Amino acid sequence: MSTSETDKPARLWGGRFTGKSDPLMDLYNASLSYDKIMYSPDLTGTKIYTAGLNKLGLITDDELSKIHEGLEVIRKEWENGTFKEVEGDEDIHTANERRLGEIIGKNIAGKVHTGRSRNDQVATDMRIFVRDSLKDLSLKLKTFIETILKRAENEINVLMPGYTHLQRAQPIRWSHWLSSYATYFTEDYKRLQQIIERVNQSPLGAGALAGHPYGIDREFLAQGLGFQGVIGNSLTAVSDRDFVVETLFWSTLFMNHISRFAEDLIIYSTAEFGFIKLADAYSTGSSLMPQKKNPDSLELLRGKSGRVFGGLSGFLMSLKSIPSTYNKDMQEDKEPLFDALTTVEHSILIATGVISTLSINETKMKDALTMDMLATDLADYLVRKGVPFRETHHISGECVRKAEELNLSGIDKLSFEQYQKIDNRFEKDVMDSFDFETSVERRDAIGGTAKSAVLKQLKNLQSQLV
Repeated sequence: MSTSETDKPARLWGGRFTGKSDPLMDLYNASLSYDKIMYSPDLTGTKIYTAGLNKLGLITDDELSKIHEGLEVIRKEWENGTFKEVEGDEDIHTANERRLGEIIGKNIAGKVHTGRSRNDQVATDMRIFVRDSLKDLSLKLKTFIETILKRAENEINVLMPGYTHLQRAQPIRWSHWLSSYATYFTEDYKRLQQIIERVNQSPLGAGALAGHPYGIDREFLAQGLGFQGVIGNSLTAVSDRDFVVETLFWSTLFMNHISRFAEDLIIYSTAEFGFIKLADAYSTGSSLMPQKKNPDSLELLRGKSGRVFGGLSGFLMSLKSIPSTYNKDMQEDKEPLFDALTTVEHSILIATGVISTLSINETKMKDALTMDMLATDLADYLVRKGVPFRETHHISGECVRKAEELNLSGIDKLSFEQYQKIDNRFEKDVMDSFDFETSVERRDAIGGTAKSAVLKQLKNLQSQLV
């Protein structure tokens, strides 16, 4: 049953208006359906704010006690799913204040908004929600990275082709490939810590835009809500959504990395490659072809990156022409933000499951190594004999062409005499160049694919996960 006109809760802004609003406008204006996810930050913000009013003598100790008790009743109702939304609850702030009035009486509940606007209230709620969400994401991301690092350490001896342009290029370690994505994700992790620090600034006490009329202690409010500082300009405090943009940008960049990670694994899982096999838990079958095992988990990771990017670009378009300070356009910040945070969280958990459960086919990886991938090693051989690299590059190319002309399976099948005919500076030890393990181990400088270099990478990455 709908609430009667006389029983409807008064609008927080309703004193100026006497006419009815268009029902469609009520729906268009409402945000409770999605912003109720912030019920806990909203209740906590009110709890600390009223403590600040109490310090000013605007709320008595007895009133403060009743307010705090009522807020905790509401919190329990949200937690156990018994909170009853009613017509007229525009948003989480309206709903919570309306319910508080029902519990402790409107006279006392009506004081909680003294000197406060929904402008600084929603900004506070969002910063608390985003801060706490990013901290939780940070822990999950750390676990994901550590899962990659552990796998890389355990499978350090596995060799595979490294690719450029999707063409076989040079031999690398499987662990080196894992380390490369762990590096991307570790940079994401570090960026996340920086964003959390910038998000964690308090707008509470800025009022609608001009500041607080009763001299509330904003530093007290910030400390009580776990903020690291106070936003120093009241106009900026209520209208700044850079923290939303940064969160969406971070989410987009992270999902870009996840997408590339997923794309590599999709390719490696094909029958043509056969390097990896996904666990059944992260695969699906075909409704028509019984033999199919599709990497749907990876394809969804790849696909959802576009969803998150769309949220960023859409909100930037909403934000770009908004005049100062608060405008209702800013309500468009919540849906893309909440969606991005949820999508990223689920993506991290799925990616962690995929990488921890997939199996590798070491034989397939090894068989994919071909001698033409050692052409650079052949050039390096002559460099060590004192020949300039630009010259050795050309000579090595001639060796590759000669092997192809003779229909040989690789440059290692050319005889020493044939090498001598191409360039007489080749010596008999040239045949020692054709070993994949030797090739990999020569690349032992920082960041290389030698075992010692990869292990150093893994250790360095782990040290950054603080």
